[in-house]
Amino acid sequence: MTGLIIRNTGSWYDVRTDDGQLFACKVKGNFRLRGIRSTNPVAVGDRVELRPLAESGTALITEICDRRNYIIRRASNLSKQSHIIAANVDVAAIVVTIVHPATSTTFIDRFIASAEAYRVPVYLIFNKTDLYDASAEALRQELTSLYSGLGYECFGVSAATGSGIGTLRSALAGRVTLFSGNSGVGKSTLLNILVPEARVKTAELSTAHDQGQHTTTFSQLYDLAGGGAIIDTPGIRGFGTFDFAAGEVSHFFREIFAASASCRFGNCTHTHEPGCAVMTALGNREIAESRYRSYLSIMEDKDESKYREKF
Repeated sequence: MTGLIIRNTGSWYDVRTDDGQLFACKVKGNFRLRGIRSTNPVAVGDRVELRPLAESGTALITEICDRRNYIIRRASNLSKQSHIIAANVDVAAIVVTIVHPATSTTFIDRFIASAEAYRVPVYLIFNKTDLYDASAEALRQELTSLYSGLGYECFGVSAATGSGIGTLRSALAGRVTLFSGNSGVGKSTLLNILVPEARVKTAELSTAHDQGQHTTTFSQLYDLAGGGAIIDTPGIRGFGTFDFAAGEVSHFFREIFAASASCRFGNCTHTHEPGCAVMTALGNREIAESRYRSYLSIMEDKDESKYREKF
């Protein structure tokens, strides 16, 4: 029997079979995800083989079907392992805010790099636009210009007023979209607008630190009325990249990779070498300083303590 994992609570997985049945499942004891050191053997979005048990409504996951992609990050509590956020997605959407709370470009770029590593298209959703003053709106326009210029589709929305929701809804239709972002960016509120029957719990920001509280505690797939689905995930404060070789990092920054073709040395790290075309492009402002800083932060990821810090 084959089905789709639609909810992960940590110890149990809800699987919807191809004929519409719903099973609460455990993973077979000797099941291991081949080739990946992960804290979770399967993820929402995975297609799996399962064997119903004698107990009504329960089953055992015996096999994972081949994935076409997945989004992965370094586990927050085990830095040498990964955590698979979702599998088999058409789009990875990062919900960000300019204020209340501010999302750092480092967080954005780390998310994008991880999606690029597995060839997943990225959407940037700038939420809470109703709270932006002139300065914040100018920054949103600047970032929209930067990322859209690199080929990443950007949306400006307000979950509070409904502004931009129609355009976003059309872009999500027919696609399986991962929703991710920092705690407090309004991801759950946005999901409740797009999928009213979801009724996801929301919470106010901490007034002391302007940070969100973790209202989503597990990952779940929600079907969209017009086709497609949203995979909602718990808010995260840091995005540690996983298993990036130093020589590969530039491949996940489109503009850096393009400029690197003209570097004097094929193994250029774009940090100090003579004849580095990336450094030249940076000096000519053809590469944004924020993107280059993000590139350097991933290159320095051997410092494992940074995965426990807020980016």
